Amino acid sequence: MEINAGEMMEDREKVFFGVRADSRIFDLYRTLLMEPEGPAARVQPARPAPIPATTRIRIVNFVLNSKTAAGDTLEDLVKDGVFETRFALHKGEDDLKKKWAQWRNMVNKQPIDDIRDYFGEKVALYFAWLGWYTYMLVPAAVAGLVIFLSGFSLFNASQISKEICEADDILLCPRGDHGRKYQRLSDTCVFAKLTHLFDNEGTVLFAIFMALWATVFLEIWKRQRARVVLHWDLYGWDEDQEEMALELINCPDYKLRPHQHSYLRSTAILTLCLLMICLMIGMAHVLVVYRVLAAALFNSALLFQEEQVTTAVVVTGALVHYVAILIMTKVNKRVALKLCDFEKPRTFSERESKFTVKFFTLQFFAHFSSLVYIAFILGRINGHPGKSVRLAGLWRLEECHLSGCMMDLFLQMAIIMGLKQTLSNCMEYLGPWLAHKCRLIRVKLGHASEDPELRDWRRNYLLNPVNTFSLFDEFMEMMIQYGFTTIFVAAFPLAPLLALFSNLVEIRLDAIKMVRLQRRLVPRKAKDIGTWLQVLETIGVLAVIANGMVIAFTSEFIPRMVYKYHYGPCRKGADPAVDCLTGYINHSLSVFHTKDFQDPIRIEGSENVTECRYRDYRNAQDYNLSEQFWVLLAIRLVFLILFEHVALCIKLIAAWFVPDVPQSVKNKVLEDKYRTLREKICSSRKSTDV
Repeated sequence: MEINAGEMMEDREKVFFGVRADSRIFDLYRTLLMEPEGPAARVQPARPAPIPATTRIRIVNFVLNSKTAAGDTLEDLVKDGVFETRFALHKGEDDLKKKWAQWRNMVNKQPIDDIRDYFGEKVALYFAWLGWYTYMLVPAAVAGLVIFLSGFSLFNASQISKEICEADDILLCPRGDHGRKYQRLSDTCVFAKLTHLFDNEGTVLFAIFMALWATVFLEIWKRQRARVVLHWDLYGWDEDQEEMALELINCPDYKLRPHQHSYLRSTAILTLCLLMICLMIGMAHVLVVYRVLAAALFNSALLFQEEQVTTAVVVTGALVHYVAILIMTKVNKRVALKLCDFEKPRTFSERESKFTVKFFTLQFFAHFSSLVYIAFILGRINGHPGKSVRLAGLWRLEECHLSGCMMDLFLQMAIIMGLKQTLSNCMEYLGPWLAHKCRLIRVKLGHASEDPELRDWRRNYLLNPVNTFSLFDEFMEMMIQYGFTTIFVAAFPLAPLLALFSNLVEIRLDAIKMVRLQRRLVPRKAKDIGTWLQVLETIGVLAVIANGMVIAFTSEFIPRMVYKYHYGPCRKGADPAVDCLTGYINHSLSVFHTKDFQDPIRIEGSENVTECRYRDYRNAQDYNLSEQFWVLLAIRLVFLILFEHVALCIKLIAAWFVPDVPQSVKNKVLEDKYRTLREKICSSRKSTDV
């Protein structure tokens, strides 16, 4: 297949070659790329409809990607330095600039059909999904805000907070090597009240609500997608069939490349993926080492007061984790690409799907490994006062915050998600904007040619380059955000609200980048968001498991409920005069005798102290785990199993209750099939009669 070069224009520094395809070239493509069962196949217009600009660009791009007689592709020529780059021109984007790619249109409805006509179906489906996701975040954000604010209503009324604030006579054992003095329990009063904002009875209901929300969001999105795709006459479109048609048109001798599978290659890829996952988990351990060493450094350097050391360690640890995420993102992308090349996928779409799975898996462990450590490991393998577990025999492992591990998890989530949604968004916009401005200044547009067409080509050339990962990166960013919004949301109920505000900015930011700052993306046809839908469903299941474990093992919900109905004053029946949680704090703190410290002389104020308290369930005689610990562990496991089964059942019922495809779409497709079949039968009868 040949494409005629339009014209060549020479500037002071560059030579531009314009490529225009003659309309006759598209005649064969028009026939074979037509939807087989669509309206165009049944109705033959007297005059052929004009080829859409997106189809023209897509087909020309395919031909340019094909090998020449010498065996080279345009990409090979670019690598060899024959050409610098190639790009599709921005033409007719003024309407999108006014209606869509402006900050003042932040709350306006997106023109999805116009986006499709300009950028193609794949980009349009991304923005349709992102818009629907943002719209569905509204009820989730409201529910999370209500749960958070309900804690404010009980800020001073909580029985547990009252007992902590009034516990002037209870001394806490020194925590870690940086705490060498006893601390009154009442000193943790403020943190105890803050923890109650997101660790209260409503947390369980909110976690179940978010599991239901994630299912309803996906099910209704499937219905939205079905309506949009039917409107675009792409309901029966097949990507593999189109790719084969393009290859056959361009090369009649094209040989079909069959599906292949190698157990040896799959084993090697699985092994390499597991090694990378182990590396991500190892990064979490490096962060543990950092936090332990930082605690010792902050204490020895007197950078913080003793009671502020734990908070400083958590905050700086989250910042270090964020930097590690930025570095590992680049590493993970290269590794995922190498693994895909080694797997040798059959088509570009198959390669994209396999790359998506591998890259997301690596990114998931990079983002959430430290959160898993804080939620389920931090403070649980430390031993007890007098016999603590030490790193390399020198540094004592860090412990949870004074008010519990939920505060650590809340801070880690808030910092990482806050940085991801603010700093990353700023860099995502400022980076392309500054790069574009620098290119404009460097080229000195004031001396540009007076030829309007050359000036337009030059304007497009000075825009930021795009690649096959431009849209992929946007999807990946949203998937990670969706993970933060659903996984561990029990510890951070404000995550949906933060995601809502971020997405309102993200939609316009991406629109401005694509229309004003970047070269035009090559349009791609699509009828769904592809593998990303399976990623969303996987995140939904992981969210149920993670939130169930957070409530069972990280929050104080289970210990409070067990005390309330088994150990507390209401175990034999409710008493209106007594709060059922009265005495819970004294019950949840174990006793340690100061004479059993290995070096009691170094502890300040140890002369008159015979015992101190610490968070655990151990016997006061031998410091072994008490009967209450095992009772709690059994109840935690039972709760986890029940919670996950109930939440998953609710998800399944919701998925069944909300059909993936609306009845109107099913009926429309059924009518089209009936009409097509009837026309075929009628035409065959007429030919038989003749």
